[in-house]
Amino acid sequence: MGDEEKLIATNRQASRRYELRDTYEAGLVLVGSEVKSLREAKGVQLTESYADVSQSGEMWLRSLHIAAYTHAQDNSGHEPTRPRKMLLHRLELDRIAAKVAQERLSIVPLRLYFKGSRVKVEFALGKPKKTVDRRRDIAERDVKRETERELARSAKQR
Repeated sequence: MGDEEKLIATNRQASRRYELRDTYEAGLVLVGSEVKSLREAKGVQLTESYADVSQSGEMWLRSLHIAAYTHAQDNSGHEPTRPRKMLLHRLELDRIAAKVAQERLSIVPLRLYFKGSRVKVEFALGKPKKTVDRRRDIAERDVKRETERELARSAKQR
């Protein structure tokens, strides 16, 4: 059993919307048609998904859209956006729940991938960025891009 990772989906909006802190890895409880659909790597939407800790002390990944498996029968498929349980060690789960409660952090999924034959989700704790911070990031990115262009132009002219 190899531990090679095969990327399924990434959440590229996460770093734009959140100030990300600690990252973690968790397993997911899935049904067979979900795993088969993920192997096809079509119709997975991670951008709008989020995770939360329930009152019973379990972590759930919500709003993750996994499209129906193309070869599944009509009645044997799965619900595309159902909540999915995340598998973590109890101590790790308690630490995360405490951080989320104390510092008012969000649990943001970053990427979904196969590790060997298992589906894993990498998630981070983060605070939502304010609009001012987002604008500042965009301005810094624009300045950096413009300076790189100028350097490239001056190097070409030589």
